[in-house]
Amino acid sequence: MLEDGNGSRDGRVPLSRQRVLDHAVAVADAGGLGSLTMRSLAKELGVRPMALYHYFANKDEILDGIVDLVFGEMELPSADGDWRAEITRRAASARAVLRRHSWAIALMESRSAPGPATLRHHEAVLATLRGAGLSLEMTGHAYALLDAFVYGFAIQEAALPFGPDTAPEVVASIAAQFSGGEHPHLMEYATERAMKPGYDFGDEFEFGLGVILDSLEGSIPAGDGDVKQVRRRRRA
Repeated sequence: MLEDGNGSRDGRVPLSRQRVLDHAVAVADAGGLGSLTMRSLAKELGVRPMALYHYFANKDEILDGIVDLVFGEMELPSADGDWRAEITRRAASARAVLRRHSWAIALMESRSAPGPATLRHHEAVLATLRGAGLSLEMTGHAYALLDAFVYGFAIQEAALPFGPDTAPEVVASIAAQFSGGEHPHLMEYATERAMKPGYDFGDEFEFGLGVILDSLEGSIPAGDGDVKQVRRRRRA
């Protein structure tokens, strides 16, 4: 029997905005964003679809809410810490969160009504980059570049047909398709790197992020970043 949304008369957990959003994330995690409809969400909650409209005007409001939940799972960088360490921590956390919720990647910057967690996240990243000594213009460049790398890497990582444990055998089967000598560099990379024990595509994340941060560090006016970091360490 479906609930009408209050859930109180038979001892079931009452419906609420938070419960709806939590279950919406669960539906998307299990079947992708395409599986998330008002009907599928209502079924997951054990309520009638119309019960959802007591809390959300439409599906777009639910999408706004679950994107905010995803941003809320990411660690915030601190403008009072070492900027490289803080941005590295934020990037690693964002990657981990997007591995759990890969459906969210396409939505992260698409909402016109960002929630409180989203706004806190953006404010913290901007404050950290500005605190490092980057100009306002360079801060914009840096934020866009960092997100392009983190989101892009998450997409690529989610799409790979292998993981660290299965890379050698999967790559070997792929390499067998171009073993006729027509693709010598592909063969070299496959046999001398991707098929070697311990190969993990995920290791490329740290390298790529380091290249970006090295470049950004070179954009900080001489002395600005160093002086700011020394002052922060003294206050700590």
